[in-house]
Amino acid sequence: MKTKKIPMRTCVVTKEKLEKKDLIRVVRTPLNEVEVDLTGKKNGRGAYLKKDAEVFLKAQKTKILDKILEVEVKDEVFAELNNLLK
Repeated sequence: MKTKKIPMRTCVVTKEKLEKKDLIRVVRTPLNEVEVDLTGKKNGRGAYLKKDAEVFLKAQKTKILDKILEVEVKDEVFAELNNLLK
């Protein structure tokens, strides 16, 4: 019997390769809106962040998501990320 392949993704902040379930996807939609993608299947350009408050804070300070998604990420997105951890 074949073993099922586990999808691995890279966190844009820590550069760690982790299982997809251990990361949160942030996506820029075709309408240039930035959203948190809990399904991992929304249409658009995505970036993965490790589920950790320190990682979210570092991403906000360094503006790494702005560079990767090529659009300004508002503070509301980071507030939503932090609420997901609670």
